[in-house]
Amino acid sequence: QVQVVESGGGLVQAGGSLRLSCAASGTDFRINSMGWFRQAPGNQRYLVATLTSGGSINYADSVKDRFIISRDNAKNTVYLQMNNLKPEDTAVYYCNVLATRVLTVREFRFWGQGTQVTVSS
Repeated sequence: QVQVVESGGGLVQAGGSLRLSCAASGTDFRINSMGWFRQAPGNQRYLVATLTSGGSINYADSVKDRFIISRDNAKNTVYLQMNNLKPEDTAVYYCNVLATRVLTVREFRFWGQGTQVTVSS
């Protein structure tokens, strides 16, 4: 239906940067928004940043001065530029896609497999 594939995670030192990529593909759906969530061990998954098809952006307060979300609509790809990384940013980062099935006009949520980001001190 809709495939979501993330890449770009890794191990970096505090103060470093990473750029995550997420590509969505599917022929039966119209994408409404794409975004990023993260989940650290023992904690719940929560929103990091989202970007709607109309260009609206939301950031978590903890990252809004350091992270930038952007997109390439032609490629159905969203990016998360993460700057000045801190140890507390360590988590599995998941790409999320909200998409409407064209034939039924119902909205579905799709998740990527997750990419690990580890920030050492």
